[in-house]
Amino acid sequence: LLEMRDAMVHRGPDNGGVWWSHDLRLGLAHRRLAILDLSERGNQPMQDRFGRNVITYNGEIYNHKELRKELESLGHVFLSHSDTEVILASYNQWGRDCLDRLEGAFAFAMFDRTRQELFLARDRAGEKPLFYKYTDKGFVFASELKALMADPTFPRLLDLESLNYYLAYGYVSGPKTILKDTSKLLPGHALTYS
Repeated sequence: LLEMRDAMVHRGPDNGGVWWSHDLRLGLAHRRLAILDLSERGNQPMQDRFGRNVITYNGEIYNHKELRKELESLGHVFLSHSDTEVILASYNQWGRDCLDRLEGAFAFAMFDRTRQELFLARDRAGEKPLFYKYTDKGFVFASELKALMADPTFPRLLDLESLNYYLAYGYVSGPKTILKDTSKLLPGHALTYS
């Protein structure tokens, strides 16, 4: 997990975090480029203040200030000034329907301890990527294929149909990727893994 995380150090040179579930069945990692809240309180993966949910997130929520005010009026207390914490509070308040309220460019993974589910989501325009694969070990995801391939056991087999698309059009349309049995979450979509 750390090697996968650090394969993306170029995207997040300011901090590298990791979180493991108590049973070690789930690990989340993050490379941070600090923009909104430069303090340690903005580091990820980030847990809500109750320890119910954990998020790793890439992007920017454009309406985070408005959402923060609304959530504060509903009784939420914030410990940071980051938009990451706003996503956590939004999920705590509205569940998966929080996606209807988020405006921005984002891809995130939220582990819901109560449901024992991993919830992945991507912004409507698809500005932030999110790749995933079901493997013999379980389920892996990252915002770059390079991070997935940092795991030496990750299969590196080309998808020949995708290769044809790439050679013809210069890109591979989703949900396919250039790698066999590896997908990208489509823009405006969410995925739940139990």
